[in-house]
Amino acid sequence: MTMHGTRAAVRRFCTVLLLMLCGPAWGGDPTPNYPTDPKGWSDAATRDINAAYAVLVENHPGVYDPANPGFRDLLKKAQQQSLALAAQTRDAAGYAAAISRFRAVLSDGHAGVFPTLGKTDIGEPTWPGFVAVWRGNGLYVFGSEADGIARGAKVVSCDGVAIKDLIVRNVFRFMGRADQPGQWWSMAGLIFADTKNPFVTLPKSCVFETSGKTSTQTLAWRPAGQSGKTMREWSNQGIRGDVLAPGMTEPEPGIFWIAMPTFSLDEKVKAVYGDLIAKITSDRGKLLGARAIVLDLRGNHGGSSSYSRDIAGALWGKALVDAEMKAHFKDVEIWWRASPGNTEYVRRSAGEASAKGFPDMAASWTKVAEGMQAALDKGDKFYVARNSSDAKPSTAPAEPALKTPVYVIVPGQCASACNDALDVFTRFPNTKLIGAPSSADSNYLEVRLEKLPSGLASVVIPNKVWVHRPRASGGFYSPAITLSDLEWSTAAFLVVVIQDLAERKTRGG
Repeated sequence: MTMHGTRAAVRRFCTVLLLMLCGPAWGGDPTPNYPTDPKGWSDAATRDINAAYAVLVENHPGVYDPANPGFRDLLKKAQQQSLALAAQTRDAAGYAAAISRFRAVLSDGHAGVFPTLGKTDIGEPTWPGFVAVWRGNGLYVFGSEADGIARGAKVVSCDGVAIKDLIVRNVFRFMGRADQPGQWWSMAGLIFADTKNPFVTLPKSCVFETSGKTSTQTLAWRPAGQSGKTMREWSNQGIRGDVLAPGMTEPEPGIFWIAMPTFSLDEKVKAVYGDLIAKITSDRGKLLGARAIVLDLRGNHGGSSSYSRDIAGALWGKALVDAEMKAHFKDVEIWWRASPGNTEYVRRSAGEASAKGFPDMAASWTKVAEGMQAALDKGDKFYVARNSSDAKPSTAPAEPALKTPVYVIVPGQCASACNDALDVFTRFPNTKLIGAPSSADSNYLEVRLEKLPSGLASVVIPNKVWVHRPRASGGFYSPAITLSDLEWSTAAFLVVVIQDLAERKTRGG
């Protein structure tokens, strides 16, 4: 149904404690032009924000989406609020913050603007000597080398402001989406990472709670320096746990663990998934009689939705999966915004998919490109691709039903094609989600990048809008079992699975 996978880097956050979204824009032009004085940085931010606004007006499907009449006003609001910060910008960090505000106002991971500056441009990040993570009902210290601040302590408030309010003010005002629970799991800890944002006041003193007792600690902000590796490791472990390489293992007798940390269209990833699907197919007899199957999405930021569909087909049977998904998406239409830039992007994507060995995807892209060009020639705003209803039913014999309990580990950053995987896996009653709430998508998908005039930022442009998608815009998945433990390791999730299996047995389920 979907063809996400062309720019997974857009949906990734940089190494979490550097805090800046990064990754090269497709095309590579223009060459970065670094301002040399405060006025230059302010002018660059202003020029880039206005250019981003113009590009989105020209190409974003929301501008002409009849189901979203408020989009134009939202886009204008993003421009105006970013320009207000640009007028106050005096350096690279201020530029990055003003640019980031644009995307935060749009509140859509598939649209907006992001800076491509790094720590060499902005300065060495600082931290207070500890890393914190969100665990559903609050922020907790995951790792600490700061005196008086212990691992596991709950952060109650800072400088007299409740920690949740401070996170909204300092973090979500410039990145992420505060109305989505999954974003708290993946981003709230950034409150204790300093990116030199001149529009943020760093907390000076915080109240911590340990075993029912509170204490107030003054924060000693320091350069990351040699601790940078420690910061990154703690942050990654806190948010994702020990992410496994794609593949299937059996960590406990009868419990099969299928790791899917990426859906990238990289050729090596494609080959790994080909081997994985072949192994699942050959071992399906074992899986039918297994105690449990765990589908591990930790670390997954999206990419191509074809992988999850193929893995589901290997597990539940391709004919059954195809029938379920056809019924699920029976009313869906995909409206491709037929602008010249979007049309050329889809045309290039067809060639890219063919070169990478995805002939079916290449054919789909080619069909879309032709439809977009036809719409463009007629002056239509969209090429409408309707769900095909003339596919022939499978004549293959029905495979034995998979009744094994299936657990899907959901990380907070799960969005885009990762959410598509949940669309598939949850079609089957033997599936149970564990972990955290996923992030949410709007109905605007399939992004491309375009660099802005300074070469220091890129605009993210979605190319299509889903119409009548069962999962609503802003909809996300909530886990049946939330893992609120500090540790998100494989061992911790294995305990959750074993405990739930025991409870199922007790219940006779």
